[in-house]
Amino acid sequence: MSTLVSPLVGLCGFAAALLFILGLKRMSSPASALSGIMLAGIGMIAAIASSVIALPDLPAPALAALPLNAGLALIALILGGGWAWWRGRHVAMTAMPQMVALYNGMGGGAAAAVAAVALTSGIRPTGVDLAATLAGALIGAISLSGSVIAWAKLDGSMGSAWRFRGQRLVNALVMLAALVLGALIAIFPMPGPVLTGGFFAMALLFGIAMTLPIGGADMPVVISLYNAFTGLAVGLEGYALGNPALMIAGMVVGSAGTLLTLLMAKAMNRSLTNVLFSDFGETGASASGTEAARPAKSAEASDAALAMRYAGSVVIVPGYGLAVAQAQQKLYELIKLLQAAGVGVKFAIHPVAGRMPGHMNVLLAEAGVPYDLIFDMDEINDDFDAVDVALVIGANDVVNPAARSDKTSPIYGMPILNVDRAHQVYVIKRGQGKGYAGVENLLFGLDNCAMVYGDAQAVLAAMVQALKDSG
Repeated sequence: MSTLVSPLVGLCGFAAALLFILGLKRMSSPASALSGIMLAGIGMIAAIASSVIALPDLPAPALAALPLNAGLALIALILGGGWAWWRGRHVAMTAMPQMVALYNGMGGGAAAAVAAVALTSGIRPTGVDLAATLAGALIGAISLSGSVIAWAKLDGSMGSAWRFRGQRLVNALVMLAALVLGALIAIFPMPGPVLTGGFFAMALLFGIAMTLPIGGADMPVVISLYNAFTGLAVGLEGYALGNPALMIAGMVVGSAGTLLTLLMAKAMNRSLTNVLFSDFGETGASASGTEAARPAKSAEASDAALAMRYAGSVVIVPGYGLAVAQAQQKLYELIKLLQAAGVGVKFAIHPVAGRMPGHMNVLLAEAGVPYDLIFDMDEINDDFDAVDVALVIGANDVVNPAARSDKTSPIYGMPILNVDRAHQVYVIKRGQGKGYAGVENLLFGLDNCAMVYGDAQAVLAAMVQALKDSG
């Protein structure tokens, strides 16, 4: 590498790695998350720049094809960047989990594509580099196909859980086939397209097979897991290519994704193996516990609004129903009216609320809700005994007392928000439907709970009007 190009490539790689780390650090707080995303984006530009700067020092065979490859790369950047920019500006909040799942998969697919080029080119890696390339290819392909299935489930294009007898054995055989083919590629100097293609086909098939039986309630954990997979694949390919920026970015994403996956599994009081290999998360009667809920009482939106107006403290628990109704702006209007009346208002967020980690936080931030009103479950759960009114909007499994009382329930032992211990609970829902886990909610039938039926947008609008009319 020339004396001019080498320092520039190293400098861009160092800048990219530093910006990735700083960006991830700032993403740890809602107040600084936006700037963190911007920093990470600039880091990605620096990483791309390092690759472009290194082009003149490619081997002679690669230089011969440089005009064609550079043109294809430019087209890919324009198409990918343009589509992502447009999609990011227009995506609905309810579709954000699907988009995140798909982008996770694209990262894994990119790592697998890099590995495919390395394995089929005339400068095939050897030794440890070959092992890293194969491992990155396997993990990246699994992340790609698995994330696509997760996207389809979240988007409603596919049923929650697809299961059949002997499924685990079939999955194990598919993975074994991928590993055997990978070993053969490592053994033979010239494995050929059939062997290489079979390896990638088995890896992609395993990602599909692994994700198909996982139910909808576990999708937040699955998305986080595939995020970790993508990071690991990118890190391995970075090692094989000798690219520090890819290595650091992959390690940061992989370690953060792994930690988040484990924290979410812990928040559900379940192991990761239980998430991946159990039948939890399947919607339907088979997922219900034996403890039956009592008949629910209903209340008018105006009555609930006035009860909150004259309460000392109100805690709001947002769920996916709030996102579906796109009612966060109307909710914040309600909050400001309550605060003007001297009511103390807080938000309680469960770690797995919504369809992906942080979904509810982003939803509230979009409406302009101050960060100091938002509390995680561990910060606020012990306060519910002293709360006058708890308002649940579209949440279900994360507020179900069956997790504490019904040992036969699939969600037994999962930490929940203790809204049932508030003096009065109002639940805004279209009906008494079960949550993503398919478990009947015992909260709805408690003496201190009343249902306010209807679309969250319409109900909150009625509550706002009731408060305005009351003066």
